[in-house]
Amino acid sequence: MSTTPHPSTDPSGTGPAVVEQDDVVRPTVANPIATPSAPAPDILRCASMELVVTDLAASRAFYVDLLGLIVTEEDENAIYLRTMEEFIHHNLVLRQGPVAAVAAFSYRVRTPEDVDRAEAWYQELGCRTERRKDGFVKGIGDSVRVEDPLGFPYEFFFEVEHVERLAWRYDLYGAGALVRLDHFNQVTPDVPRACRYMEDLGFRITEDISDSDGVEYAAWMRRKPTVHDTAMTGGNGPRMHHVAFATHEKHNIIYICDKMGALRMSDRIERGPGRHGVSNAFYLYVLDPDGHRVEIYTQDYYTGDPDNPVVRWDVHDNQRRDWWGNPVVPSWYTEASLVLDLDGNPKPVVDREDPSEMDVTIGADGFSYTRAGDDDGSYRGEAAKGFKLGNQL
Repeated sequence: MSTTPHPSTDPSGTGPAVVEQDDVVRPTVANPIATPSAPAPDILRCASMELVVTDLAASRAFYVDLLGLIVTEEDENAIYLRTMEEFIHHNLVLRQGPVAAVAAFSYRVRTPEDVDRAEAWYQELGCRTERRKDGFVKGIGDSVRVEDPLGFPYEFFFEVEHVERLAWRYDLYGAGALVRLDHFNQVTPDVPRACRYMEDLGFRITEDISDSDGVEYAAWMRRKPTVHDTAMTGGNGPRMHHVAFATHEKHNIIYICDKMGALRMSDRIERGPGRHGVSNAFYLYVLDPDGHRVEIYTQDYYTGDPDNPVVRWDVHDNQRRDWWGNPVVPSWYTEASLVLDLDGNPKPVVDREDPSEMDVTIGADGFSYTRAGDDDGSYRGEAAKGFKLGNQL
């Protein structure tokens, strides 16, 4: 395996390994999902999520009044929202329902024929599919929804209603403007199995977290040329960990924090603000009225070249989840949203059998390191190996 230290993040040579794609060694998958003989659809990007919420008015206040998403249209049962720079009908659907959950992770494909390909691909896998020529939601035409082999409700579409892109409407921009949907994050018990299936679907892994025993804890995968369109996080699933919207700059995220403080909503800030090690992005995690987790995200990096290398993090590197070494709150590892089947029923949650990232690291910092191999003494008030004193009880 050939590795190259990353010069901007790793001057001491103790950080993540940067590995050429052909040299990446993946864990063995005990129960792999079959690779269909049919061609996979050509997926462009993550495009929308349909969320079931239990109080539509409260959710509207959160996503529109607080976060500033744009209402494309709404009725008594659903609200269709988009980001400032989006030109398709919506990026988020809020639908009133009895149980808070995710009804669809929606991807846009390159051509109308790719909707056919998606349907055929999943049917060959034996997955349940449903096709609607007029779409499942407003603003979307011919589309197919599937219950994928991991238990997630995926949707694929090409036909879509165009709306005004508000990129030049600075009269409408707020200080915390959300400019695009960036990614999903999915919780699944078996990360290697999920990754091999997603690679068959055409996704490429950009970064991952693993350990010296070959356990894979999380992986980031992309179709568009950013760090990810979705991530697979090891845990009890299928569940939705978060949906992420991008801002232009870090100060937009700071403004959202200040606004939530001023509104006495600081208890809805779960984690951050901070900078990730994985993705190098600046982040904030907030919780909507139903507990759906939303990430506000900015300034990751370009990954579009075919030979883009893979960044591989050690699970014991306490800068992987937060570049500044701040601990991760336990709820961020354990809490996530249910997902629905095509009939609208919550999918059963299956326990992860492999070790959990939280258990092997005790948050972000215990039994982990800031500088690998630094076993002697302390440095600037930190304990050996860079443990931060006072972070753990």
